[in-house]
Amino acid sequence: DPVLVFNGRDGEWRAELAEAGRRSMALAVVATTRPQTPAADLHYLFAPLKRARLDYLVQKAVEMGASRLVPVVTRHTQAERVNTERMRANVIEAAEQCGVLALPDVAEPVAFDKALAGLAPERLLVFCDEDAPVVDPVAALAAIRSPAPAGTAPGATGGARPLAVLIGPEGGFSDNERALLIDRPGVVRIALGPRILRADTAAVAALALVQAVLGDWGAGVGPSAG
Repeated sequence: DPVLVFNGRDGEWRAELAEAGRRSMALAVVATTRPQTPAADLHYLFAPLKRARLDYLVQKAVEMGASRLVPVVTRHTQAERVNTERMRANVIEAAEQCGVLALPDVAEPVAFDKALAGLAPERLLVFCDEDAPVVDPVAALAAIRSPAPAGTAPGATGGARPLAVLIGPEGGFSDNERALLIDRPGVVRIALGPRILRADTAAVAALALVQAVLGDWGAGVGPSAG
């Protein structure tokens, strides 16, 4: 049977089994089936969770189009350690299952203040905050969306902006962490409704909102460089 293969650089290819051994095999590449699609410039920063829920979170972040996954150690983070090799295995598995051709980078865990300082100034940072001044998350995101140039199709927006989404731990951000976030230029605070969500559920909800309003789900919005 044929198999589809990809390496994250050269698109998707149909291949056939050429040689099979007990511990290895060789494939013969036959033809290209899809060109390489550019990855969205969407960094996903999150407070690490315990094993099974972290697996779920990583898999869904890949499906939702994240290009970089960064575990961020906050004051209320509960997970004691992060297995980045297991994260990478989950990234590959999710990409295989969903036909994603660009594998997100997996970063080593980093302290909250260093993660915040490491974001480029032009990168828009979206974080979930139950005390956000705008209750409607779509309205909060749409308020900072770039307007489309004159003469473009209705519903289109300006060029995509580098994005980052930050999800805190289930205990929430500390007062100091929230103050650092609010003081950073280019920050959008969004609320996720009246219900208390688990951190892994909040991750999917936040990524869906950001992709729909600012990301590659939106009309006329494409991936950005850098």
